[in-house]
Amino acid sequence: MITRRTNLLTLTAGLPVEAQLKEIFDRIGGKTKGTQQSSGIKEALIIGIGNAVRIASRPDGYFANALIKILLPEKLRKLEKGLRMVGGGRWIDDFVRGMNRAAEEAAPIAKEIFTGAIKKLSIGDAVQILRGGGTAAADFFRKATGPDLVVAFRRPISESMQSVGAMLSYEDMIARFRRIPFMKADSIDIEGYVARKGVDGLFYLVGQEEKQIRKSPAARVTPLLKEVFGSLGGR
Repeated sequence: MITRRTNLLTLTAGLPVEAQLKEIFDRIGGKTKGTQQSSGIKEALIIGIGNAVRIASRPDGYFANALIKILLPEKLRKLEKGLRMVGGGRWIDDFVRGMNRAAEEAAPIAKEIFTGAIKKLSIGDAVQILRGGGTAAADFFRKATGPDLVVAFRRPISESMQSVGAMLSYEDMIARFRRIPFMKADSIDIEGYVARKGVDGLFYLVGQEEKQIRKSPAARVTPLLKEVFGSLGGR
């Protein structure tokens, strides 16, 4: 047995990590297990994304959920009190509601974007994620693909911001604020801000779904999830 393992390590030493894993799985008969684990984590992510999108895209999916609600950008939050004092509260409230409505409206488009990225997940990464526990999959996926997803999410967010009237509310709010003597409103990439926050909210929800799949047998709604995650003992 020692000789066999030594030979395997020697044969794969010059290969990239993922190739080493794949070669070892093939040689010791673990190819099916490695592929199954990879398929299991991908299936968990796809189901998690589907549930997250469904939750986020319903009415008040963002707006009524304090954990993912999109608030005023930090720069504007510093000015909020002054604007409310001069009667600008309605513009602020309309704008905040509009940002969240835009994220809710754009959320379904994220499913296709996310699913495409999940399919590219390597076997080595998937096996490592599976053993990581908690929200390891959501955290890895956020780190590896988050910036690209924000870029892809920006266009639907921009379109949604226009369709729900969020940009008009923003322009009204800024115009109102600039009428206050000695006040200055810095330029903000508001569509980029909403895209980032929208993606953050979806990742948070995916993480919660992942926790459920890892901990609760009832959340493992397919035979593959039951087999792959059942072997982890609720990690």
